[in-house]
Amino acid sequence: MRFKDRVSAGRLLAAELLKREMKQPAVFALPRGGVPVAYEVAAALKAPLDLVLVRKIGVPWQPELAAGAVADTEQNLFLNQDVLAGAGLSRAQVESAAKAELQEIERRRKLYLKDRTPVDVKGRDVVLVDDGIATGATVRAAVMALKRRAPARVIVATPVASPDTVAELERVADEVVCLSAPENFFAISAHYDSFHQLSDEEVIAVLSKARPSGEATSS
Repeated sequence: MRFKDRVSAGRLLAAELLKREMKQPAVFALPRGGVPVAYEVAAALKAPLDLVLVRKIGVPWQPELAAGAVADTEQNLFLNQDVLAGAGLSRAQVESAAKAELQEIERRRKLYLKDRTPVDVKGRDVVLVDDGIATGATVRAAVMALKRRAPARVIVATPVASPDTVAELERVADEVVCLSAPENFFAISAHYDSFHQLSDEEVIAVLSKARPSGEATSS
C-alpha cells in the first residue's frame, strides 16, 4: 500500500479507527511528521489533539540507529538493549545524551504548545499517531509517557510500519492499528508519493486548526 501524502494517509487511518468503539478518545501526535496524520484522525473522531514530545537518542557514530528515546522527562527513557549491547554503550552514556534531547523537547514544547492546556487522558482511550514507524524506539517511549497518565487504553496507530516493529509494539500498547506492514519495509518515505520534512511552522499551522477546546475541526 502506498499513500499520496500524510493527509491522505491520515484519512485512511481515521476510517479504520472509526470502526472501533472508543471511550472519550484523545489523539496524540508524534511531531513533526505525525501531526498532519493525527489531525485527520482527531477530526474524524471528533477528539482533542495533543502532542507527545519524543526524541530519539542515536548511537554517536551512527545517529540514525536508535540506542533509545526519551519522552517529556528523564523518567520516560526507553533503552534499546540490543543496540546498546551491539554498540558497547552504557546506560549512563545514553542518559547523558538524553539530557541534550530533553532541551530540544522543551524548546519544541514552548514553540508548538505555548499556553495550550494539556489534554487530560485519565480514563480515556488514547490514540498515538505517527506517519510511519521504523524501529519503534520513539513510539515506545511515547507509550511509556502516556501510560503514566492513567488512560483507559493506548492505541498506536500508523499508516505503515515494519512487521517486526508492529509485533514489538503489540507487547507495550493495548492495540496497534497499522494499515500496511510490508515484509520488504525499508524506509517510511518509500511508502509515500509525497513525504517532505515538515517545518516547525507547518506543525504550528496544523495545531492552530484545532478549536480552543482541543477538538479538531473538520478539514
